[in-house]
Amino acid sequence: MADPIFVGKSTEPVYQLPKLSNRHGLIAGATGTGKTVTLQILAEQFSQMGVPVFMADVKGDLSGLSQTGGGNPKLEERAQVIELQNYSYKPAPVIFWDLFADQGHQIRTTVSEMGPLLLAQLLQLNETQEGVLNIAFAIADDQDLLMLDLKDLKSMLNFIGDNAKEIQTEYGQVSSASVGAIQRALLVLEQQGGEKFFGEPALDLKDFMRTTHTGEGFINILAADKLMQSPKLYSTFLLWLLSELFEELPEVGDPDQPKLVFFFDEAHLLFNDAPKPLVDKVEQVVRLIRSKGVGVYFVTQNPLDIPDSVLGQLGNRYQHALRAFTPRDQKAVKAAATTFRVNPAFSTEEVITQLGVGEALVSTLEGKGTPIIVQQTLIRPPSSRLGPATPEERAKIMANSPVAALYDKTVDRESAYEVLTKRAEQAAAEAAELEAAEARAEAEEKAAKEAARAQRTTSRPRTRETAGEAMMKSAMRSAGSQIGRELSKNSGKIIRGILGGLFRGR
Repeated sequence: MADPIFVGKSTEPVYQLPKLSNRHGLIAGATGTGKTVTLQILAEQFSQMGVPVFMADVKGDLSGLSQTGGGNPKLEERAQVIELQNYSYKPAPVIFWDLFADQGHQIRTTVSEMGPLLLAQLLQLNETQEGVLNIAFAIADDQDLLMLDLKDLKSMLNFIGDNAKEIQTEYGQVSSASVGAIQRALLVLEQQGGEKFFGEPALDLKDFMRTTHTGEGFINILAADKLMQSPKLYSTFLLWLLSELFEELPEVGDPDQPKLVFFFDEAHLLFNDAPKPLVDKVEQVVRLIRSKGVGVYFVTQNPLDIPDSVLGQLGNRYQHALRAFTPRDQKAVKAAATTFRVNPAFSTEEVITQLGVGEALVSTLEGKGTPIIVQQTLIRPPSSRLGPATPEERAKIMANSPVAALYDKTVDRESAYEVLTKRAEQAAAEAAELEAAEARAEAEEKAAKEAARAQRTTSRPRTRETAGEAMMKSAMRSAGSQIGRELSKNSGKIIRGILGGLFRGR
């Protein structure tokens, strides 16, 4: 069994038990009160006991986990005050990740793996539009069409839009307005760089569960400074990751130590304007994923950012200072105070507003799973660097990463886009061939008609004469008539002469 995690010191040392670390946790507090250090020292100690860790680096300073600490007198003074034995500096094993492939190995998933529920949340679709999206997924499944990247999804939307009448009987009505709205939402997502998140090779969660050859767990750090500019993409990605862990990991009950610890920074983004089905999904995953050996720790400024249904699942709590300048702040202070087991030595509500940097009210779970009495605790200093790694240091870590050759090159295999494009091209070719055949048939029919007409013309007797022939015949008739008249006159004279001669001779 792993040794307890030394968190810091109150009137006595404060520990967190590895066996109960999969009961989740909360790290809360105003900006600049020390949440990052608490997250860092927990990650270091989980790693040392062989537990892989995942965390999102929102401000860029968690990259210092990959470098050796030192050079900070305040940290060494803190180590002496809390009587931290054998305090030394060393780096933690780190793998850098980035959805945009700028500061780490690229993380991708496929559209199919994301699924319509999370994708609808990411695209901020209404109920009708989400229904159309579900139809697109259903048809893709029925026709064995892989939806890997955004161009596959857009092709499916075009397909169901073009064939809306044919598919409405089996799948339901698809309006062109809804298809257009989804297409516009996808365009916005692409402009935010979201198209890089969808594709292959998709992330294999086993690569988040790696350990070093010496048995230390790798700390997986997601560069989230750029990702935070697209908060919907950030929160949807982390929720997808939790859901995938829940689906893929086997049941292990309550192991002696977690299989993976997941830190969800800026956790309020997950719940801002989230529909109830999504909040229910988060609650379900958080409640059940602990049986898979996964501990989930939400990091946020205000405990009120977390719904009560989720907050009640978080057993290990680290509350840094809160401010009480506004009514909402005062409400948050009271709400935070009521979540702790009362310590008769002080007023929890008062102390929350008086904590110094690096101090926290800590309540972890003890042997039977009940929370300890809240302790005002000085958090121990980290062994790794408190601050960011340089770009050169980051590049060196990435070059020696165990996953360097696995995710840095995009793969684009045949999927819905290619299949539907081929179908469209084949349909266009068949239509063109049919049109050409019809044109040939029409031409042949016309030629046949012309040939038949010509045949009728050559076989019919001539009944009409040309103008020249008519003139010639007319002239011949006139000449014949003249000759005939002359012959008639002369013949009469001749006959009369003959007859007269005859009678005179008598």
